[in-house]
Amino acid sequence: MTAEQKVSLPESPSPAAPSALATRSVKEASAFLFDQLVGVVNRHQPEIAPVLRGFGSSAGLPPTLMARALQAQGIWFQLLSIAEQASAMRRRRTIERAKGRDELLGSFAHVLADAAKSGVTADEIRAQLKSLRIRPVITAHPTEAKRVTVLEKNRKIYLLLKDLESSRWTDRERASRIGAVGDQIELLWLTGELHLEKPTVEHEVAWGLHFFAENIFDLAPEMLASFESALQSHYPNERFDVTPFFQFGSWIGGDRDGNPFVTNAVTRETMVVNALASLEYYRQRILDLARVLSISEGSVTIPAEFRAALEAELAQLEDADRIKTRNHGEAFRQYLTCVLRKLDETILTTKGEARGKPRYANADELIHALRILEQALTESRSPSLANDMVRPVRRAVEIFRFSTVRLDLRENTTRTNNALRDIYRVKTGKDAPECESPEWQAWLIAELAQPRNGVALAGLAPESQDTLDMFALVADMRSRLDREAFGSFILSMTHTVADVLGAYVLAKEGGLYLDDAGLELCTLPIVPLFETIPDLRAAPVIMRELLRVPVVRRSTRWQGNVQEVMIGYSDSNKDGGFMASNWELAKAQSKLTRLGEELGVAIAFFHGRGGSVSRGGAPTGHAIAAQPAGSIRGRFRVTEQGEVVSFKYANRGTASYQMELLASSVFAHALKSEREDALVPRAEFDDALEALSGASLAAYGKFIADPDLVAYFQAASPLEEISLLNIGSRPARRFGARSLADLRAIPWVFAWAQNRHAITGWYGVGSGLTSFIEVRGERGLQLLHRMFEDSRLFRLILDEVEKTLAMVDLGIARQYASLVADEAVRKNIFSAIEAEYHLTCESVLRITGGGEIGARFTDYQARLAHRLVTINEVNREQVELLRLFRTTEEEALKEEYKSALLLSISCIAAGLGATG
Repeated sequence: MTAEQKVSLPESPSPAAPSALATRSVKEASAFLFDQLVGVVNRHQPEIAPVLRGFGSSAGLPPTLMARALQAQGIWFQLLSIAEQASAMRRRRTIERAKGRDELLGSFAHVLADAAKSGVTADEIRAQLKSLRIRPVITAHPTEAKRVTVLEKNRKIYLLLKDLESSRWTDRERASRIGAVGDQIELLWLTGELHLEKPTVEHEVAWGLHFFAENIFDLAPEMLASFESALQSHYPNERFDVTPFFQFGSWIGGDRDGNPFVTNAVTRETMVVNALASLEYYRQRILDLARVLSISEGSVTIPAEFRAALEAELAQLEDADRIKTRNHGEAFRQYLTCVLRKLDETILTTKGEARGKPRYANADELIHALRILEQALTESRSPSLANDMVRPVRRAVEIFRFSTVRLDLRENTTRTNNALRDIYRVKTGKDAPECESPEWQAWLIAELAQPRNGVALAGLAPESQDTLDMFALVADMRSRLDREAFGSFILSMTHTVADVLGAYVLAKEGGLYLDDAGLELCTLPIVPLFETIPDLRAAPVIMRELLRVPVVRRSTRWQGNVQEVMIGYSDSNKDGGFMASNWELAKAQSKLTRLGEELGVAIAFFHGRGGSVSRGGAPTGHAIAAQPAGSIRGRFRVTEQGEVVSFKYANRGTASYQMELLASSVFAHALKSEREDALVPRAEFDDALEALSGASLAAYGKFIADPDLVAYFQAASPLEEISLLNIGSRPARRFGARSLADLRAIPWVFAWAQNRHAITGWYGVGSGLTSFIEVRGERGLQLLHRMFEDSRLFRLILDEVEKTLAMVDLGIARQYASLVADEAVRKNIFSAIEAEYHLTCESVLRITGGGEIGARFTDYQARLAHRLVTINEVNREQVELLRLFRTTEEEALKEEYKSALLLSISCIAAGLGATG
C-alpha cells in the first residue's frame, strides 16, 4: 500500500449522553478511545493535538514536542490494539451463542465434534492423549517494547472497555467508567514509554511472571476442564485420562547464548523466584478454599479415610489443638489449615529460611494432599464442590509444580567446545585436536564410555568452569525445588555429531547421569538446535549417527523414547530467505520424522518461532495445520517471544483463546494430518518446491552477498539505534563483531520492518516464482495454481508473503535510502530491492488470481488501513530524526533527538504489531 492510499483516523465524536455511548464494534470502540486520548493531549500538550488528528506533521516541531507527538501516536496504536482484541473476543462469544461451541474454530469442542463426525474412535483419542505434550516456551528475546507498568494500564483499559459493552449501567455508572478509561489513558500519557535503563535479567524474569500472575495460573487448569467437557460431550459414554499435557517452559534466566548477563548465580536466583511465584499462588488459592469450605460435620458424613488423613496431618503440627478449636466441627477447614502450614514452611525453605517444620518435599506431595480432599468431597456427595473448587487448584499444581515453568538452559557450541577443549587439556596435558576431526569425536566417545572417578577437575579456565558448573546447577536445583524444574539443554549452532556428544560429556562431568559412574544415561534432555540452511540439510545425517551412540539411545528411551530437535525459523530465514527457509524447515521435519520411525524413536520438534512472519510468526492454527504429516503426533514446543507474549497473554479472554487454539490445533494435527490430502506428500509438489526454493535462495543469496549491503543497511535503517532502545538484556550480536553473519536475526528483521523494506518476508520469492514459470511454461503455471489450492505449505508461504508485501512502501523506503551517503551504494541496493518487489507482487498475483496485493485478506487489510496513515507519517519523521541524530554533535540536543528517535521506533513497532 502506498503512502497516498490513506485511511482517516477516527473522528472525535460529538459529546453525547453517557448512556448513548456504544463500544460494541472496533469502529465505535476505537473512536471512543481516540476521543479520550485527544482529550488528554488537549489538556497536557495542545500543540500536538493536530498531529494526533492527522492534520499536521511533527517534523517541524522542536525535538521535545516531537517526542511527545510520537508518544501520543504510540499510545493510539496501543488503544487500537485493545479495541481490536475486545472486538475479537465479542465475535467469538457471538458465534458460540448463536451456533454453539462446536462451531467455534480453535476450540476443543470444534476439533472433537469434527473427530466424532469423521469416525475417530475413543481408542484413537486415548492413544493420542498418551503422547500429548504441548509446551509454549516464553523467551526474553529483545522484541518487547512495552514496559510492565504500561501492560498493566492497557489491561485496565481493556477491562473497562468490556464493562462499557454492557447495557445494565445507569448513566451515572457509565459516566464513572468512562472517566476511569480517561484516567488510565492519562496515566499512560504521564508514564515514561521507554525503559530508562537496559533491563536486567531479573527485570525480564519479573516481566515473564507478570503474565502468569495476571492470567496463566488461572487459565491453564480451565483449559484442561474445557478439554474434558468437550470429550464428555462428544464421547459421552467413554472415560479418558486427561493428564496435564499443557505446560509452560521458559528461557528467561537460562538462555546464556551470547548473553553474558545470564550467569549461574542469575539462573539459580531465577529458579527460586519462579518457584516462589507458583507457591505463593497455591497458598492464596488454598487460603480461599479454607475460607469458603465451611462445611459442618453435622451436614455431611466425613469419610473414614479422610478423617484418618486429617489426623495424620494434625499429628505433624505443634498447634494441632488450636486448629481443632478454631475450626471445631469443620474437618475440611482443619485439613486445609494443615496444608497451609506445610505450604508456608515450603515457601520459607525455598527462600532459604527453613525452620525445620513439616513441609512439602515436592509438588507430588501437595498434589496427593489435594486429591485426598477432592475424593473426600466427592464421597460426601458434593462432587461439584470437588470439581469446581478443589480440582482446578490440583490441576494448577500438576501443571506448574514447584517451578511455574520448566526452565531450559541454552548455550552455543563455541562456548561448549571451548570448555571441552580445556577439559581435554587438563586430562591429557596436551592441546585438543580440531573439533571437526575424527580424533576429537573418538575422544568424546571414549569419555562417555569411561566411568567418572569422582575427582573434580582442577585447573580449568574460569569460563570453562562456569560452563561445567551450569550442568552441576541442574542436579542441585532439581533436588532443592522440583524434579521437573528444568526442561532441557538447548545447544545452539549445532553443526556436527561431535557438538552434541560434547554436551553429553559436559552433562556427565556435571553429575547429570542416572548412575554415579556416569555410564548409564543422561537425565537432562540434550536438544540440538539446527538454525541455518546448511545445518537443517545436515540434520538427518547428524541425528542418524547420534542415535546410534548407545548412551544417547539409553537416554532417549529413559526420556519417554523421544528425541527432541529444535529448528530455527529466524536464522534460516536470515540465511536463505523466506521461501527457502520454509521449504528447508518442512523437508528437515519430514526426513527426521521418517528417520525416527525407522530407528524406533519419536522425533519431537521444538519450533523456534518469532512474532514476525519472517521469523515463523504465521497465524497459529494455519502454521500448525501446514506442518508435515506425522511430524507433531501430539508433541509440540514453540517459543513465545516478546510482543507475542504480551499480545497472547496480557488479557484474560485473549489468553484463554490463544491457549486453547494452540492446544486444539496440535491435537487436530495429531488426529488428522496423516489422513489429509493437503498434507499427503506429492512428488510433483515437492519437486516444484525444491526448484522454487533453489531459485529463490540464489536470488536472496546474491542480494545478501553484495558487498554494498552492510553499508546500505546500517545507513538506511535504524539498525544501530535499535540497540539503544533498552528492550532486552541480550546484546544484538553474539560475539560483538560487526559482520552481517554475526548480527542476530531479531535486529535484522526489526530494522528491515522499521524502514518499510520488509525484505525478510518476501525477497527472492518473486525470482523463484518467475524462474519456475519461465522454465516450465504454462504447465508450470498450472502446477503452481494447483499447489496454491492443494498444498497447505505453499498456500501458507504465498499468503504470508502477500501480507508482508502489503506493509511495504517503496516511497517511504526510498526516503530511508536517501540516508545512504554513497550514491552508488544507494542505487545498487535499492534498485535490486525495487525490481524484486515488483517481480514478487506480479508473480504472487498471477498465481493467486488477485487483483491487488492484500485484497484477499479483508480483515487484515482493514486492520492495516487503520494504522498506515499514522505509521507512514512516523516513518517520515524517523528518517529526519535519524539524519539529525547522526549529524548533531551537541550532546544535549543529540540526547533530545535520541529520545524522539527511540519513541519513533517503539511507535512503528506498535503500529505494525511486531518488532522482531
